[in-house]
Amino acid sequence: MSSSYLFQSARLGFRVWNAKDLPAFAEMNAHSEVMQHFPAPLSKSESKKSMEKQISDFNKNGFCYFAVDELASGKLIGMIGMSNKDFPSSFTPAIDIGWRLSNKFWGKGYAAEGAQRCLSFAFEELNLKHIVSIAPLVNENSIRVMQKIGMHKLLEFKHPQLTEHKNLVHCVCYEIKSNTRSLS
Repeated sequence: MSSSYLFQSARLGFRVWNAKDLPAFAEMNAHSEVMQHFPAPLSKSESKKSMEKQISDFNKNGFCYFAVDELASGKLIGMIGMSNKDFPSSFTPAIDIGWRLSNKFWGKGYAAEGAQRCLSFAFEELNLKHIVSIAPLVNENSIRVMQKIGMHKLLEFKHPQLTEHKNLVHCVCYEIKSNTRSLS
């Protein structure tokens, strides 16, 4: 395993963010198709703040939405990992698993592969017991990934941080617990 990666899956390397990631990360976050299930595309400065938050989260918690590279090419494909969520709801505070990939890398199974590897890291290395995943109901691709990685639907809810976005406010929360996770 490369010393630059915290852990790997068959095709992906997971690491902490660095300054060299900003151009590719900002390009991905500015892409309207990539950001269709978010309130708006991000500016370069917003992408930089997001990277800084991930680094801070990793230093504080030992996890974040990791920078993810395609091992074959060495290219940054996006982010996959975990984050604390504490907005008002019946299931928070909770640790969320999420992903955002550049559209150049869609359709290769990377989101499910990466999320599955992050679950292994969360349960086996960090000894976390419960993980959720949240998506707007219109984000069918992310919901399929949740199902592929063995998560089960917990509930539908109105996201309190998305009330101004009528197409995004109706969300779903899936969950998985370490003691119910399949080893397949």
